[in-house]
Amino acid sequence: MHLSHVLTGVWVALLATSLAAEEPRAAVPRRTAAATPTLLEVVSPTYRESVNDVIKAQTLSVKALDDEFTAHTRVYEWMLDHPDRVSLAWQRLKVQCIEITDLGDGRFRWVDETNGSELTWRQVGKFTDGIVWYATGKVKPGALLPMVPVKAVAVLHYPKTAETKGGVASFVPSLNVYMHTESKAAGTILRMVGPAGPRMAEQGAEQLLLFFSGPARHLYKHPEQIETLLAPKAK
Repeated sequence: MHLSHVLTGVWVALLATSLAAEEPRAAVPRRTAAATPTLLEVVSPTYRESVNDVIKAQTLSVKALDDEFTAHTRVYEWMLDHPDRVSLAWQRLKVQCIEITDLGDGRFRWVDETNGSELTWRQVGKFTDGIVWYATGKVKPGALLPMVPVKAVAVLHYPKTAETKGGVASFVPSLNVYMHTESKAAGTILRMVGPAGPRMAEQGAEQLLLFFSGPARHLYKHPEQIETLLAPKAK
């Protein structure tokens, strides 16, 4: 699988469709139901207004589901907090993948130097088996289209089974992404893509889920590679 533009693809694909927003949920067997706090309740007060603005004025949204997989819980959850290391892991597995930069203070950035697209994001909330990310940036959907400013909220929910000996569990992640842009380019892209838009957006979000779950699956089968694949970049 070619992952050189996985993250770019998510945001560009989102510009191509308009789906009904859904609150994160998980109907997963063998899991104990529990009261789930509202999204804004788990978001840091510093970012609560920004997250609320994106969701209330969302231009587009999409939801995707990942296949159930087994992984070491601590490894998978660690990777969710270190996307820069996940990018390196893909590269070490000989899969082309864009580089993600750790800016410190929980912030990360990717840049597509070929067209100037870039996004900066950080984790702004956490709940049981879930994470909320907030992103800002700009995306150039095509060579003949203008740069599109975007703000986005991504909610990852990864309900899991009870851990077995060794900290292993089965996960069924889902991802809700909400994006806001005031650019007129969104309408142009929507007309260009047409009926294929919804599936394109779904595929983009599925790739973002795979970005994290792929290495987690691999490291479950090859635990001896954990330190090597997730090591920091050599200076």
